[in-house]
Amino acid sequence: MSDLLKVAYRRALQAADPSLVQLWFDAAVIDRYRGDAGFQVIRTNSAGRVRKQGGWYIDCGIAPDEATVHVSWQAISAVLPEDDRAHWAMHAAQPSGVSENFIRMQISPGSCFDDGDVRAW
Repeated sequence: MSDLLKVAYRRALQAADPSLVQLWFDAAVIDRYRGDAGFQVIRTNSAGRVRKQGGWYIDCGIAPDEATVHVSWQAISAVLPEDDRAHWAMHAAQPSGVSENFIRMQISPGSCFDDGDVRAW
């Protein structure tokens, strides 16, 4: 397990706050939103975002092999609408890797990270 992920889990457990706990999903979970005019799907090298126009957005880490994505418990439980949660649950996956840059972003929100150019995903 990544040392950075251990830091995130330690913080979550010490504070009894699951917001930093990561959940993994098959990267195909994003396919539902691609090509839908109501959504913007973008990424950098190791992090991505799905944004519903005028509504919610969810950030995710992209595993190095790009087979899985991971998101925080907080994003799934507080941000993602209930009908979308069922879709994400259908794509639950075992971890294939962790985006350490994304974990850094989660641990230090508001900080600046150079993670490559933003592009369509």
